Amino acid sequence: MGVRDSGRLADGVVLSGIAKSFGPTRVLEAIDLAIEGGEFLTLVGPSGCGKSTLLRIIAGLETADAGSVAIGGRSVDHLRPDERDVAMVFQSYALYPHMTVAGNMATPLEMRRLTLAERLPLIRHLSPRRPRVMRGIMAEVRAVAETLQIAHLLDRKPAQLSGGQRQRVALGRAMVRRPRVFLMDEPLSNLDAALRVHMRSELAELHARLGITFIYVTHDQVEAMTMSSRVALMDQGRILQLGTPADLYDRPATVAVARFIGSPPINLLEGEADGTGGVRIDGMRLPIAPGVAAGTRVTVGIRPEALHPAPARHDGPVLRARLKRAENLGAEWMLHATLAGAGDAPLVVRITAAEHDAAAAAGLLGEDLALAVSPAGTHLFGADGARIAVRRLAGAA
Repeated sequence: MGVRDSGRLADGVVLSGIAKSFGPTRVLEAIDLAIEGGEFLTLVGPSGCGKSTLLRIIAGLETADAGSVAIGGRSVDHLRPDERDVAMVFQSYALYPHMTVAGNMATPLEMRRLTLAERLPLIRHLSPRRPRVMRGIMAEVRAVAETLQIAHLLDRKPAQLSGGQRQRVALGRAMVRRPRVFLMDEPLSNLDAALRVHMRSELAELHARLGITFIYVTHDQVEAMTMSSRVALMDQGRILQLGTPADLYDRPATVAVARFIGSPPINLLEGEADGTGGVRIDGMRLPIAPGVAAGTRVTVGIRPEALHPAPARHDGPVLRARLKRAENLGAEWMLHATLAGAGDAPLVVRITAAEHDAAAAAGLLGEDLALAVSPAGTHLFGADGARIAVRRLAGAA
């Protein structure tokens, strides 16, 4: 199965004012979202944020209370799920246990191309056209199976397959339909950690080969960040931020986005602007708040990799902390500390093994820890949680 023609690749999905409630519970709040044809967009967010409901509305499995869904430039609100030219892969593989892999993958095509009589067990063999149609179907099934590297499994049944193999079969069953849009609802959540890493790579490569629009739902930020062209971070039925993975990580629009994106999570410290371009945090000053009035309460976000053991003669901004414990993760270390002040706010520092060894040799990893702050991973948010522009870190008093 190859890349589809350029006209089909232009197909996208446009959501306009999608709202949904279940009883008194508001699940989606007027969602507007334009998904370009051929892109890999991931809806990510905590459980219950509305991302799966939104996916089901695109598929036609749920009806929106308000708003419209357009696929390929035309409204599909009036169309049944099987008429929308989309294919959905669920968290559960939903394979027929009594059928072979080939039978599972062929089922969507059989439903489309064979009459009811040609599908009935007792009389289907009386149809003179059925053998010809089935030869064509099985040729397409084998071509997709070869793309997914499961051609050698076509005669097996689901019980004889591993979790990863079953996932490929579920993908193959969707692919044979040659849909405009693939919809995936947490398809990797039932796999073990190692297999999830492998399948992430396979899905990204599959998207690159097919060039078809993928809309993917997950609560796992790593999946969202590693596979997607763009990410829509959702919470409480709203899209908090839409952008590339780099946008969300490097330029989080709100505290909520900064808190969700990143592993380990971002360090969030409460501070107060001093009116001279700095923020005071428990007596320590970071020069990052241009134009913020004195006395304004702010939140400083510092990524764990933006903190480093400071050398003795470091002339940049420094946070004083107390080291509680250190975790050796092989290629890197996690230092768990608390801010040295009245707040005792927790801090997580991520450094490479080489940086750890050098800092330890220099005597920089005692109980009292001085942490240099890098500008690249430092963010500032106002009392409303919105991002404030941060200037380059210079010096600290």
